[in-house]
Amino acid sequence: MSTSEATRRSMRQALLTATLRNALRLFFKPLIRPALPITWQRRGVVALTALGHQAQGVTLSAGRLAEVVIETVLPQAPYPGKVILYLHGGAYILGSPRTHRSVVTHLAAASGTEVVVADYRLAPEHPYPAAPDDALQCYCSLLARGIAAQDIRLAGDSAGGGLALALALRIRDEKLPLPGALLLISPWVDLSLSGSSVTQLRKRDPMLSTSWLVQAAQLYAGSRALEHPGCSPLFADLRGLPPILIQVGSDEILLDDSRRLAARACEAGVAATLQVFDGMWHVFQTNAGMLDVADQAIQDLASFNQRI
Repeated sequence: MSTSEATRRSMRQALLTATLRNALRLFFKPLIRPALPITWQRRGVVALTALGHQAQGVTLSAGRLAEVVIETVLPQAPYPGKVILYLHGGAYILGSPRTHRSVVTHLAAASGTEVVVADYRLAPEHPYPAAPDDALQCYCSLLARGIAAQDIRLAGDSAGGGLALALALRIRDEKLPLPGALLLISPWVDLSLSGSSVTQLRKRDPMLSTSWLVQAAQLYAGSRALEHPGCSPLFADLRGLPPILIQVGSDEILLDDSRRLAARACEAGVAATLQVFDGMWHVFQTNAGMLDVADQAIQDLASFNQRI
């Protein structure tokens, strides 16, 4: 690519980044707010995420693992016997495999790995511990299928990233074989919202509002304290976990969840890698296929998946 072509591409990417940021602030952020009924939030998110760019050359199919509905994403030539168990975001109150097809199809295509997306139960209809119970069912079903634990990756974004970490801790505590690695995208690991970025980046974050997260945390935790390690795995003993890759944007109020998680994991002797993407927002990886930085982040996840 010539210098002039690279300059034009960089300018187009900068314009697209600004356009997507403004679209989130104008359309997404007003949609997810406590004043709007959760059923409306769910419908709105389904409509907005339908505009996402899905990767080519993958096959989607519906199924079940135990009692949990799943969607399986298969690349054209998947590595045999390797699976990424993906837990979607949505603050535990919204989201589904359908709303996360952009990020999971690109992850499957880039990694050459089967991705299983769990449609776990949501709050407020099903508060904690319904979601981790469903996630554990999926993991145990994959083991029962004959897939080696080392060949399973736990992945997730936002609340799904927190859920993936909570699942890994439960697997460890129940003395089940541990997965090979964790791939966490902007993980929400502190439902008490005690990180300093929650207030410091409040105006800069184009996507998330503190009031919405406060509502979702309370609905999910139910009678549990928000700091309960099952709900907020940041406060758990992290020793003995497999390697973790954490990706986060510099402009999101949950930035400190990732920073503190990486620090606490390293203190516990866990091999944790933190990537902070400058100028990016919460789960910007959903813009893979449009933004070069999102494509690079997905490729980094895929490379980490293949290395471990």
